[in-house]
Amino acid sequence: MALIRNLTQLSPPPSTTPPPSNWPEVEGILGVGLPADYKEIADTYGPGTFCGYLHLYHPAGATEWVSLTGPMPATIRTQLEQTRSQGDPSVPCDPQDLFAIGVTDNGEYLFWITDPTDAPDTWHVAVNEARGTRWYIHDGNLTDFLSTVLSGRAAIPMFPEDLLDHGPVFTPTTPATHQPAAAQPQHPATEPNPAPQTQDVRTWARAHGYDLPERGRVPADIIDAWKKSNPSSH
Repeated sequence: MALIRNLTQLSPPPSTTPPPSNWPEVEGILGVGLPADYKEIADTYGPGTFCGYLHLYHPAGATEWVSLTGPMPATIRTQLEQTRSQGDPSVPCDPQDLFAIGVTDNGEYLFWITDPTDAPDTWHVAVNEARGTRWYIHDGNLTDFLSTVLSGRAAIPMFPEDLLDHGPVFTPTTPATHQPAAAQPQHPATEPNPAPQTQDVRTWARAHGYDLPERGRVPADIIDAWKKSNPSSH
């Protein structure tokens, strides 16, 4: 409780308390229990953004692309597996142990390290560089990570230096009106939503004027745009 109090003092939640999520349903969809501190953050703040930069995935995310039960965690995991299979040693642990829980405006992803899977309250947090190989591992839970970052006690190497220039403000977004849809379990050890072939996305992106490097992860917004333009391909 002390950690969430510290976080809410640093970054006050919305004045109107969002409706709580149906956690048994969400965990049933994902096929895994979730950390108690994350559920407290989600119920306290609702969907939204910290510092206008860090977007946490939430069961009531406005679109499936920012929903905890949407396709992005599985899609990102597949990309990391492809990176490892190409001989890149930078991923710090087995991609099956990484569960994406947020994204920044620059394309960095925030992960739980889900080891051990059956002890979610012990999971640590990791951040990877958007267009590079650097990783930052935080030896603590999500609430502690956010409190540390928003207080300025730790500078994440891949986050902008001016992150706190306007204060550790939380900006809510309109929650989705739909409930999480029934789906195949998205346990970290499963892959219910296979990612598109990276080269197909790169070819499409370049043909449509997107600028992206030859190697590395394809940014989530480009994957989103590709899926919207190719609905029959996924």
